[in-house]
Amino acid sequence: MARQARVKSTTGIYHVLLKGLDEHNLFLDDSDRSIFMEKLNKARETGGFQLYAHCLVDNHVHPLK
Repeated sequence: MARQARVKSTTGIYHVLLKGLDEHNLFLDDSDRSIFMEKLNKARETGGFQLYAHCLVDNHVHPLK
């Protein structure tokens, strides 16, 4: 059975979750976190979305856009 379609936010704000496969770490050190943030900021600039908050955990990320 297919999952139901996501409900579109009335505010346009979404909590996104990015996880590593099999709970493997996405970030091994602060350099990895810096590189990720550089790429996220570049995506924000080219994609034209607002990033309200973020939380980087070793094995997952919570961007609020």
